[in-house]
Amino acid sequence: MRISIAVASLMLAAKGMAVAQVSTDNTAIRELVARYVDARERIDPPATAALFTEDADQLVSSGEWRKGREQVVEGSMKSSKAASGKRTITVETIRFLSPEIAIVDGHYDLAGATAADARHMWTTLIVKRMADGWKIAAIRNMLPAAPAK
Repeated sequence: MRISIAVASLMLAAKGMAVAQVSTDNTAIRELVARYVDARERIDPPATAALFTEDADQLVSSGEWRKGREQVVEGSMKSSKAASGKRTITVETIRFLSPEIAIVDGHYDLAGATAADARHMWTTLIVKRMADGWKIAAIRNMLPAAPAK
């Protein structure tokens, strides 16, 4: 009986540690997304590059597919310079596929100089735990379509 109580106590402690780790990772991932938006807003290539894995890719709503960190940063800086307005990403969900990989979904809004310039999209980021913290491995931006009839 004492052994099963000890085992149960260890299992509960391990579950508590896992919950604490998920909470810590959720915070770190949300901070990663905030740093990404900030680096884009400041049009800061080195700060943006530091947030991505070397093999990262990005499929944007125009259909352009940027492959590799260099193309992702170059394309991001180009579009940040071209689009007036303020970007925001509001993280809605974080789903862990493993302790090292998570899917992040959120609203991606670009408030333009005028209401007509505003864009309201969805974004999905695949993030990966690296030795130096969480990094963005992929981004998919989507313009919502009208529901099918």
